[in-house]
Amino acid sequence: QVQLAESGGGLVQPGASLRLSCAASERTFKYVAGWFRQTPRKGREFVAAISRSGENTGYGNSVKGRFTISRDDAKNTVLLQVDSLKPEDTGLYYCAVKTTYLSDWIYRDPNEYDSWGQGTQVTVSS
Repeated sequence: QVQLAESGGGLVQPGASLRLSCAASERTFKYVAGWFRQTPRKGREFVAAISRSGENTGYGNSVKGRFTISRDDAKNTVLLQVDSLKPEDTGLYYCAVKTTYLSDWIYRDPNEYDSWGQGTQVTVSS
């Protein structure tokens, strides 16, 4: 089973940016990838997903226009650029992948994903 390791979280002020990275232990070209976050108020929430091909992306309503997901299969990495951070973005951010033969599908349901990382904490506070 693929191992995932997130990094890039931290404590930042409102309006700041972070670049979250998810490194996989094996080639990522066969996976659809997603980012989720866990917060006390909302539980596990869908943040973003990217298809195998990289051509299709999707975002949660609360992050649309501020977050950008991308992938670099040459480096076995999935990235999440988070801009204009708000206090309500605070949470533990997880990367997840699912093996799929469908090149342009994405999944918003966390139950669809096969493998998960341990998470990286993002705290937005003044």
